Amino acid sequence: MSISLTASAADRVRSHLASRGRGLGLRLGIKTTGCSGFSYVIDYADAAAPNDLVFEDQGVKVFVDPASFPMLDGTQVDFVRKGLNEAFQFANPNVKAECGCGESFTV
Repeated sequence: MSISLTASAADRVRSHLASRGRGLGLRLGIKTTGCSGFSYVIDYADAAAPNDLVFEDQGVKVFVDPASFPMLDGTQVDFVRKGLNEAFQFANPNVKAECGCGESFTV
């Protein structure tokens, strides 16, 4: 399958890359941490690794390492603003449970 972006997430990535003056797109991954086992790692990609999987949605490239992809396959990335807070959010069909604080998840 793939990784997709909402219009809000794509706009955020494009505007942030423009303000940075560099970058190829969004880098998305998974790390082992938290009380439920895994958490998302998100950054801006300045270079592609040789084994990266690359997806493009709404004109924005998303780079994913092969080890993270099975846990991210089918995920939609959104960018939301609530009051003074703003953050990327993930609709991941592979998540079986999330911790109470929302910082980690289980697949």
